[in-house]
Amino acid sequence: MENEVVSKNFIEEEIDKDLAEGVYDCVCTRFPPEPNGYLHIGHAKSILLNYGLAKKYNGTFHMRFDDTNPMKEKMEFVESIKEDIKWLGADWGEHLYFASDYFEQMYQYAVRLIEKGKAYVCDLTPEEIREYRGTLTEPGKESPYRNRSVEENLELFQAMRDGKYQDGEKVLRAKIDMASPNINMRDPIIYRVAHMTHHNTGDAWCIYPMYDFAHPIEDAIEKITHSICTLEFADHRPLYDWVVRECEFEVPPRQIEFSKLYLTNVVTGKRYIKKLVEDGIVDGWDDPRLVSIAALRRRGFTPESIKMFVEMCGVSKSNGSVDYAMLEYCLREDLKMKKPRMMAVLDPIKLVIDNYPEDQVEYLDVENNLENEELGSRKVPFCRELYINRDDFMEEPPKKYFRLFPGNEVRLMQAYFVKCESFEKDENGSVTVVHCTYDPETKSGSGFTGRKVKGTIHWVPAPYAVKAEVRLYENLIDEEKGVYNEDGSLNLNPNSLTVLKDCYVEPSFEDAKAYDSFQFVRQGYFCIDAKDSKPDALVFNRIVSLKSSFKLPK
Repeated sequence: MENEVVSKNFIEEEIDKDLAEGVYDCVCTRFPPEPNGYLHIGHAKSILLNYGLAKKYNGTFHMRFDDTNPMKEKMEFVESIKEDIKWLGADWGEHLYFASDYFEQMYQYAVRLIEKGKAYVCDLTPEEIREYRGTLTEPGKESPYRNRSVEENLELFQAMRDGKYQDGEKVLRAKIDMASPNINMRDPIIYRVAHMTHHNTGDAWCIYPMYDFAHPIEDAIEKITHSICTLEFADHRPLYDWVVRECEFEVPPRQIEFSKLYLTNVVTGKRYIKKLVEDGIVDGWDDPRLVSIAALRRRGFTPESIKMFVEMCGVSKSNGSVDYAMLEYCLREDLKMKKPRMMAVLDPIKLVIDNYPEDQVEYLDVENNLENEELGSRKVPFCRELYINRDDFMEEPPKKYFRLFPGNEVRLMQAYFVKCESFEKDENGSVTVVHCTYDPETKSGSGFTGRKVKGTIHWVPAPYAVKAEVRLYENLIDEEKGVYNEDGSLNLNPNSLTVLKDCYVEPSFEDAKAYDSFQFVRQGYFCIDAKDSKPDALVFNRIVSLKSSFKLPK
């Protein structure tokens, strides 16, 4: 059999070329998030891509926090990001770094630029700097402070470090080209004054490097070979290359851009999520209706499903959107062979088998997964009183309704045939109890062939059932209207969360733990909520329904 040829993405082709030409003799990649929020599904693509490339080329993968902006950063975000990346399976080993670890080195590189005449201290206000920068069609104007002497710049920059100036009073700018067609090259700010406590360095610094200056230096210090980032950084690449060149790194890293992962009808913007959290519309950054990685984990998504999804999306140079249904397809594909098929009744009414002995209990063998025998079976108690779903009984059914109605016979899943004899109603006219008789000759697995029934319904044993809360999720966004209103606000779906309080599940769930997941017969896949569920008060989140609207392209 011939070896299968696997096509390479354009980044792998570039890496192959660099290795073949001796530009680098190994591969080192990194994932460098800013700890100013929770990661989302788009970040998962970058994490898995960078980690996957390092693994494929027997290289090294670095995890680095780009913590150069203490205004927005918190240790809460640092810890959540670490947890997310570990959960996705990207192992950084000993290579965990912080940009703030390099603050002294960055300062010294800035001093070197001043000494080379490549940086200067500027006194223009933020508004004046914007005004002097020019437009896409007009060149910028040079700052009146651009030609200060090296000695004066060194003295002023040291004074900035010593805390002698207020926030915004002075900045350090790179001296490049105010007429450049690329606005990023028009003497960008590389240091600003910010009297703020940093989560990692405390009050040691009152000046902080700008991202576009710090990031290439971090990559170069760590000997990153390929700095993989998204397309919006393509216009920043000339500045990236300028920094590593002017700081005189012997083997500079190379920036390569790829397209972001955009999902239809989801909210990923941090300011929108922050507002949803603050307004109490969601119960935190890990609310299962969001697509933060923490939310997906709490909802019951698996790392394997996200890896499959990222692989199906591929790596390209052009932006495009992916249907959320494709993510759900990958999830179903991953779960269907792994998870036990359990019985849960979400809208219960009682079923009484009048001719079944009152004090008798049978323990029936129930297969855990009909498609995967390796998951084995379990014992489920069967007795006279059961719970069934309300929609499994109708007093006056339409045609082709094959469940319970007066005079009709169905199979109770993995148990017996039962025939509806009568029913009871409450004062509001709602059915509360269905009375049936059973045929003891029809037990599942007994080989009974006397007659057939068209309907099978599931059940849980009333005396042994475990009460639970079940949360059904829909998209947070009203899909018909799109994500945003004309005023920029979100088009929220009022039915994004339905909470069912009085549900019953079979006793096999008694030992379920946070994040454990299952298939509920006919209802979908569910998992134990990690935040709100307790051993004596189970809470289940619906991960995904059983049916998919997504079709694989032929």
